[in-house]
Amino acid sequence: MLYLDTSVLVAALTSESQTARVLDWLASQHNEKMAVSDWTITEFSSALSLKVRTQQLQVQHRNSSLAAFHRLVSESFETLPITALMFRSAAQIADRHVSGVRAGGALHLAVAIHHGATIYTLDRKFAEAGENMGAMTKLL
Repeated sequence: MLYLDTSVLVAALTSESQTARVLDWLASQHNEKMAVSDWTITEFSSALSLKVRTQQLQVQHRNSSLAAFHRLVSESFETLPITALMFRSAAQIADRHVSGVRAGGALHLAVAIHHGATIYTLDRKFAEAGENMGAMTKLL
């Protein structure tokens, strides 16, 4: 199972330097089972709101990107639930201060580890930290 980090989805659904590459990669994954978590849904909305506040994205583009994201979540992705155990695992991951993994990333790692999924991300430091903690991570 491919667990998509929010960075991949933001790049796919807004205009960023990695957008074309991410879209090509996604198009080549036609037989793969892709997943997000409930946390991804929250984080995606937050990322788009930040882009609007920092004038990197117009409100109308945010609305269309958010609608496209919700269609993907309901039609194409499996949404992995988050349990209390995963929150505790995320806290243990975040306790490893030298990794630099913050709460949101730690929760993504805990969810992926629990479900046996490989995380795909655009964040090099996150991918390296996840790998060092035993998570299956792939940098796009």
